Amino acid sequence: MMQSMTSFITALGKYDFLQSALITAIMVGVMSGIIGSFIILRGMSMMGDAISHAVLPGVAVAYMLGINVLIGASVFGILAASLIGFVASRSKIKTDTSIGIVFSAFYALGFILISLAESSTNLHHILFGNILAVSDTDMMTTTVVLGLVILFVVFFYKELLITSFDPTFAKTYGLKVQLLHYALMLVLTLVTVSALQTVGIILVVAMLITPAATAFLWTERLAVMLGLSALIGVLSSVVGLYLSYTLNWASGPAIVLVAAIFFGISFVISPKQALLPTLWKGPAAARRVTA
Repeated sequence: MMQSMTSFITALGKYDFLQSALITAIMVGVMSGIIGSFIILRGMSMMGDAISHAVLPGVAVAYMLGINVLIGASVFGILAASLIGFVASRSKIKTDTSIGIVFSAFYALGFILISLAESSTNLHHILFGNILAVSDTDMMTTTVVLGLVILFVVFFYKELLITSFDPTFAKTYGLKVQLLHYALMLVLTLVTVSALQTVGIILVVAMLITPAATAFLWTERLAVMLGLSALIGVLSSVVGLYLSYTLNWASGPAIVLVAAIFFGISFVISPKQALLPTLWKGPAAARRVTA
């Protein structure tokens, strides 16, 4: 164990590609944890899953046209969110059903388009990620998206807080709830695309949900939850990268597996769960997160 860790640290000092992978993994962990916190507090886990799958045709189109994947993925991500809202509001079909219909259709379209662009991209890497092959462009894109995520949360923290816990009051207060919702969907789409290289489309929803859910088990304050979720995302990414490099595992599954282990441990010992009453005397029921 110590030998492999020493070897990993030594390799970090020698190989530029590993340094880029580590920096990118840390940034993805931070922004996934932050945005994921709002996703689970709003009960939008299914929407996060839908957006993460719906960007696939956008990625394929971007590859085929030779444009930045952020452009194609963002267009299809917002289109998917809009279609889900339109179907849910204009029919008797419930939101979860409309999510399933739209994201499965987009996902199927993405597979077809990817097959047409197979010569210019690698489907396996898009689906499961390959952080060890991250490019300077990928790292720059991730940096920009991280900056946008931080600015978005800083400038709209109060609005996000109110709309996450009491959308009815937010409307009464005069906040543009629907506009903020689509802004969050846009940011979610950008985060999803940025995480493609690390964990891939299939597993990106796990990075959005698992660190945030883990943080939720430890705190009742939103600000603390955001920081803790980002930290868990970073630790999951770094440890997953270490396992990917030393054991030759696929980077995406390794990162997600570590995040799941953190959640499993927290599920057992966190004060909110109180599964170990001899260690914790806190209340057994989870209380609502506050500001």
